[in-house]
Amino acid sequence: MYGGDEVSAIVVDLGSHTCKAGYAGEDAPKAVFPSVVGAVDGIEAMDVDVDSSTKTNSNSEDSKTNEPEKEKGKRKLYVGSQALSYRRDHMEILSPIKDGIVSDWDLVDNIWEHAFRSCLMIDPKEHPMLLAEPPLNTQQQREKAAELMFEKYKVPALFMAKNPVLTSFATGRATSLVVDCGGGSTTIAPVHDGYVLQKAVVSAPIGGEFLTDCLLKSLESKGIKIRPRYSFKRKEVRPGEFQVEDVGLPDTTESYKLFCQRMIVGDIKDSICRVPDTPYDDKSYSNIPTSSYELPDGQTLEIGADRFKVPDVMFNPSIVQTIPGMEKYADMIPSVRGLPQMVMESINKCDVDIRRELYSSILLAGGTSSMQQLKERLEKDLIEESPHSARVKVLASGNTTERRFSVWIGGSILASLGSFQQMWFSKSEYEEHGASYIQRKCP
Repeated sequence: MYGGDEVSAIVVDLGSHTCKAGYAGEDAPKAVFPSVVGAVDGIEAMDVDVDSSTKTNSNSEDSKTNEPEKEKGKRKLYVGSQALSYRRDHMEILSPIKDGIVSDWDLVDNIWEHAFRSCLMIDPKEHPMLLAEPPLNTQQQREKAAELMFEKYKVPALFMAKNPVLTSFATGRATSLVVDCGGGSTTIAPVHDGYVLQKAVVSAPIGGEFLTDCLLKSLESKGIKIRPRYSFKRKEVRPGEFQVEDVGLPDTTESYKLFCQRMIVGDIKDSICRVPDTPYDDKSYSNIPTSSYELPDGQTLEIGADRFKVPDVMFNPSIVQTIPGMEKYADMIPSVRGLPQMVMESINKCDVDIRRELYSSILLAGGTSSMQQLKERLEKDLIEESPHSARVKVLASGNTTERRFSVWIGGSILASLGSFQQMWFSKSEYEEHGASYIQRKCP
């Protein structure tokens, strides 16, 4: 029915850090934007004369958790890179995803809306949708997504596929161990013959954003101030010489300031951080050559040991306790294991028959996996820990775009296959069987 050439399916991968959307059959997503939403409460927009500082502080917590229904209608939401880069008074940055699972469907709805209408300029009524979902997604979550897609967007057909399966397809494998280092968490999932082995999925709350926070706190503890772009003006004193002046904006919320700082620090992390070849320790990295980075306000940073220390958190989470300002994670860290240990644990939970095959096809995916030397270090650590008979092979696309978008690319391949066309969960089936039927159509 949808196998014709006229209509191509739309593939959407809503991650904890970025949302990727585009047409099936293409090699990269058309729309890529942050999966957070800026929210300004309508009531707050009118109460400008109230003392703003107390207002912002008291509201930053409440607006995330228990907003009464009536205020929801009045809050104005901003989605997309452009809308978020413009600073607004009292704008909170809210993330709809907690630990990989959707916690606020209202925001997700706005993100989808932005992807379809503003970025892809399509009418969802005319396109089948393929949604990528985390391996540990619950039944209620899947049904809720199906309901939204069919009831609100009136899509003709829907399919939900698990992230690790799509990553596996993107590299042309039916069986592999997918190490997905995303923004919010790192998930390791074995895929066998196109299905995720649920009992062996292992995940840890250390992802790209956690590393960005570590780097931010580490820089702040050294007295380096990361100024968001909106907070200063550059004035030319003499030709080619600039003076930076702070702009006082008391009504900016903490969450927006942090969002802007994270964007800058995230770029520092991507540009100069690399995973050390051996486990990090202060002595051996104390006089390592520094690498320089110019901040938007013109000051140049020289970053030395932190370049290696922050990425090593993925392999040895206990390092976090040595970073000033990260104390709030002290209770969580002892229970988190390093990457190689998680990989071993996941493989050991699988059947003996497929372990050998998993060792030899470990796939790296997710934005954080494009960090330099990650593949080499993981392979080295695994060879030391794995049984001698196992041939350890860590595979990662040399193209960082492919690593970042591997889930989306897998979805794009899957949705454009001719043999896949009869697998869609169609609108008529939804009307006949209800949302719970998704469990049967999309195992």
